[in-house]
Amino acid sequence: MKKKQLEKTLKKYNWELARHGSNHDIWTNGEICEPVPRHREINELLAKKILNKAKKNRGKQ
Repeated sequence: MKKKQLEKTLKKYNWELARHGSNHDIWTNGEICEPVPRHREINELLAKKILNKAKKNRGKQ
């Protein structure tokens, strides 16, 4: 999965970029943080895990 597509979906679930790390960006919904690798292509299994977590823990609007 492309990183841009993953970020777009995270934003749809009301997650926001908390900070940039050296190898990962940290996304949060206000309560939970999730690291996202800084690669153009993200492994499908990892992307699915991140999106499932985001879907279960949607951010506040």
